Amino acid sequence: MIHKIEPHKYYPEFRSQDPKPSDYLLLFDGEKVYLPSHTENSDVTDTSAGAGISEHPQVYLPTFEEVHGLLGIRQPMERFFLDCEYLFSIDDRAFFRKTTEDAGALMLPEEDLYASGVFRNFEPEYLAFAGITATQINRFRLDRKFCGRCGHPTIHSTTERACICPECGQIEYPKISPAVIIAIVDTEQDKILLTRYAGGSYRHWALVAGFVEVGETFKGAARREIMEEVGLKVSDLVYYKSQPWSFSDSAMIGFFAKLEGNPSITLQESELGEAAWFSREDVPDLPSTISVGQEMITLFKNGGDPFCQR
Repeated sequence: MIHKIEPHKYYPEFRSQDPKPSDYLLLFDGEKVYLPSHTENSDVTDTSAGAGISEHPQVYLPTFEEVHGLLGIRQPMERFFLDCEYLFSIDDRAFFRKTTEDAGALMLPEEDLYASGVFRNFEPEYLAFAGITATQINRFRLDRKFCGRCGHPTIHSTTERACICPECGQIEYPKISPAVIIAIVDTEQDKILLTRYAGGSYRHWALVAGFVEVGETFKGAARREIMEEVGLKVSDLVYYKSQPWSFSDSAMIGFFAKLEGNPSITLQESELGEAAWFSREDVPDLPSTISVGQEMITLFKNGGDPFCQR
């Protein structure tokens, strides 16, 4: 899964910390992030302590030093450090956010600007996790520039990751929406239910999933989503794992569930385009295992018993 970055260690806590030239810079133009390619950096020799660890066949996460050189920024490095937001650290390397607006309307090459989906197939995976986590924080800052209660411009808190309205005192924190994802297994036929979304860009087979409603438990949400989307009854709802999922500002809570009764599917066509039962040998290969849902499908495909000793 994308957040499983061992042996690297993620430090999410809020800090007031100044950047160094060798720290990573996530430079945003709106919701798009600046990621240079190796071709344009072929003449740059990085002698920093982390040289080489951000490599990717096409694009990579740059350091402050690299961004400063690649974009030909004339202001001294210490001036370029201003108006940067510390995000988090992985091991001993810090990650910072800066926007083109903060950088004095800096113009970035359009061909080097990418939407958050680029991090689905980014390598190495621990930097993919860093990149997508940074885009979630950036989205939070963009969405909370103004107070949702009185409309006044907000300011950044100096003690925690929050936006504060100096006019009415409203405090806004990053949006993290809990969602359930459920692998339904017909234990009598040894099959798993897979679905395809009716819309969106992800076209591979997936699991039943949905957001938790106000006042609802995780298991209650799982049973409701199963009935709404495929019209099935389940028993033995077993917790599997949870996962931060910054692509949709979510925290995913994974469950396995046993089919109870009739396996006939009643499809919620507004949400799903397809749903079908698959035996282990017929489960299709997936593009990756960066999500908890993909890991659960792969576990079943490979002969695992999700209900054993859980």
